Amino acid sequence: MQPIDPETRRRILLIRHVIFDVDGVLTDGRIVYDDDGRELKFFDVKDGHGIKMLMRAGIGVVFLTGRTSRVVEFRARDLGVTDVFQGAKDKTAVFDKILESRGIPAGHVACVGDDITDIPLMRKAGFAFAVADAMPLARRSADYVTRRSGGRGAAREICELILKQQGKWNEVVSRYINFTSHQPDGILRVHTGCDIEKT
Repeated sequence: MQPIDPETRRRILLIRHVIFDVDGVLTDGRIVYDDDGRELKFFDVKDGHGIKMLMRAGIGVVFLTGRTSRVVEFRARDLGVTDVFQGAKDKTAVFDKILESRGIPAGHVACVGDDITDIPLMRKAGFAFAVADAMPLARRSADYVTRRSGGRGAAREICELILKQQGKWNEVVSRYINFTSHQPDGILRVHTGCDIEKT
C-alpha cells in the first residue's frame, strides 16, 4: 500500500459511497464470447469479498458502466449490490442523479476508473482511484493509483485502503477473527481457532 499523506487521508475519511466501473476495473478488461454469442467476463473473488466488507462497514457501492451485460447483473446480485447502472453513455449525468437521490455531496463519493471515458466522472467525484493498468490519462487524473491491476485485486486494495484509513478494518475483520486486542501499532493479535463465515 502506498504512503498516504494527511490531505489524502482527510479526503478518504469523507468517502461514504464508491462508484466502480466494471470492464477493466472489476474485470481484467477481456470480453469473451462463446459459440452462441454469450458474453463472459472474469471477476476476482477477493475483489468481491472486499466489496462485501465495504458494504458491511456502511459504505455504499455502485456499479456504473457504459456497456450492458447480464453478467454484470449476476455479479451484482451475487455480491448484494443493488445500485447498478448499465449502458451509461454519460456517466456524469448518472453521477449527478446518484447525488441528488441520496442527498449527498460529491466530496463524499469516490469513483474507480481505468480509461479516458471515466475521466469526467473522476474529476467530479470527491476522490478518484485508477487501477494500475489504467490508461495514462486516467492515471494522471487519479488521486490514488492502485498497485494491482483491474480484475486482479485492484478493487480489494481500494476497499482495504478505505476501511483501514477510516478505522473500520478491525471491526469488519472481527467477523472472521477473534481479536485479543486492538494494538496501536496496527498489528493484529489473534486467538487461535477462527470463526470463519462464508461469504
